[in-house]
Amino acid sequence: MGGCFSKPKPVELKIEVVLPEKERGKEELSASGKGSPRAYQGNGTARHFHTEERLPAPHPYPGPQDCVEAAVCHVKDLENGQMREVELGWGKVLLVKDNGEFHALGHKCPHYGAPLVKGVLSRGRVRCPWHGACFNISTGDLEDFPGLDSLHKFQVKIEKEKVYVRASKQALQLQRRTKVMAKCISPSAGHSGSTNVLIVGAGAAGLVCAETLRQEGFSDRIVLCTLDRHLPYDRPKLSKSLDAQPEQLALRPKEFFRAYGIEVLTEAQVVTVDVRNKKVVFKDGFKLEYSKLLLAPGSSPKTLSCKGKEVENVFTIRTPEDANRVVRLARGRNAVVVGAGFLGMEVAAYLTEKAHSVSVVELEETPFRRFLGERVGRALMKMFENNRVKFYMQTEVSELRAQEGKLKEVVLKSSKVIRADVCVVGIGAVPATGFLRQSGIGLDSRGFIPVNKMMQTNVPGVFAAGDAVTFPLAWRNNRKVNIPHWQMAHAQGRVAAQNMLAQEAEISTVPYLWTAMFGKSLRYTGYGEGFDDVIIQGDLEELKFVAFYTKGDEVIAVASMNYDPIVSKVAEVLGSGRAIRKREVELFMLHSKTGDMSWLTGKGS
Repeated sequence: MGGCFSKPKPVELKIEVVLPEKERGKEELSASGKGSPRAYQGNGTARHFHTEERLPAPHPYPGPQDCVEAAVCHVKDLENGQMREVELGWGKVLLVKDNGEFHALGHKCPHYGAPLVKGVLSRGRVRCPWHGACFNISTGDLEDFPGLDSLHKFQVKIEKEKVYVRASKQALQLQRRTKVMAKCISPSAGHSGSTNVLIVGAGAAGLVCAETLRQEGFSDRIVLCTLDRHLPYDRPKLSKSLDAQPEQLALRPKEFFRAYGIEVLTEAQVVTVDVRNKKVVFKDGFKLEYSKLLLAPGSSPKTLSCKGKEVENVFTIRTPEDANRVVRLARGRNAVVVGAGFLGMEVAAYLTEKAHSVSVVELEETPFRRFLGERVGRALMKMFENNRVKFYMQTEVSELRAQEGKLKEVVLKSSKVIRADVCVVGIGAVPATGFLRQSGIGLDSRGFIPVNKMMQTNVPGVFAAGDAVTFPLAWRNNRKVNIPHWQMAHAQGRVAAQNMLAQEAEISTVPYLWTAMFGKSLRYTGYGEGFDDVIIQGDLEELKFVAFYTKGDEVIAVASMNYDPIVSKVAEVLGSGRAIRKREVELFMLHSKTGDMSWLTGKGS
């Protein structure tokens, strides 16, 4: 088979799958309770084993005392395409009727706990109303991101026109299921200077790549290296919740990495990549050979280049330590945020409760202008002003002034002077790809790594994913784009892993992102670069609206606040390959004062 990692060994090795205590019993069996044999591709040889072998765990249906079964509704209570939350004594279940069949699943999105009943049912899957993750209704499997875990799938039977659901109490309480994974059986793990897969960068792309390999039965050595001192964590949370501690942000516990043999090298900086000899060199001189390489280095924040840039208490937020120090220094003091993009505005919103004063400095005339347009930007700016945030727009920082080495004032080009005890800089980022300059791995003029739909670079066996890549965006005519979103990094990490295993997967995800400020969430899907018009439905003043971004006759992106699940509906429509036309939106707004969006999914008029 093509794309193997090593020659199949003559000895047939058995993949042993041991789940850590916490994870045990999480994998739901098929309705018979037996589970069908499944072929795993590992090291280029298919291995078959039965569920009994790979689940040294308590049986999910061990006996009546651990299970709960009840009639939850009458067959006629649900129409096709309807979802309902039903009570099962030990917890709730999402009941779905699709094509005349009933399915029962976990009712909360494992990512941040959104109620899936408020999501969108389409094409045999349910999409989360908050952040767009998709779950297969027949298996409960996660099919699109963000998040790492799947849903439990429960048994359904119909008797005398009644719908019965049977579930294990443990599954009802857990509300998440980690897929079964292979373990590392490579004897050299931890000692030798070579690995089958090396992943540079431990953000969402790197972690999802490692997990996907194990889920697909790959049992050789995987090494994940990161500049951070922490195991992979939820970086988007940093600017929304600056007080969060590393352990609260962790995407997986330490035991998880040990259980599945995913080695993580922390504070490890790769300085050179030698593609001819398939070897990387770290800053401390350590050398590591690889068979397959994933580059997911992310980006480095831009810093200020003005006078006084070396004074203390000026931060870019990259780590939990940065975030925690900012909050400590801002408490009861004066905070200045430079840059009114997502990071800057999230930080400003968080600090209003803590700081004496919060000021935002921005070159544009409104926050988020390039991304969300003038009108939405202005509405959000007003929300901030109502929360005591002061804006200094269409200007930039000319000097940072210190007293005894510590920041005291921020001087603007408009010659205004703002008192400041702490300053957060959020003026964008550049791809962290400097270490690849002499490697022969292709970079574009801005330092991004161009990849194809399979996340392959110009060098065979070398893949790239996450914030540092440009890739062809399927539903925008394969235009090469860079989309530095959390959800996109997950999807790219998965596709890279599938192609390391020669599965010929292609990236087709529709971008989805969100921001949260003052307890309000803004959701966004699509790729709105170059929009030439914005059509707004709802009330901007009340922050209850949906904005359609159009280019020519086509809707290319949608943003909303307090209008769920409209953004998830649009993501589904775009993902299905259907274009939304500007005139459809205009027509709908002419005739609809109710905000009914059924026209989008082809239901209703």
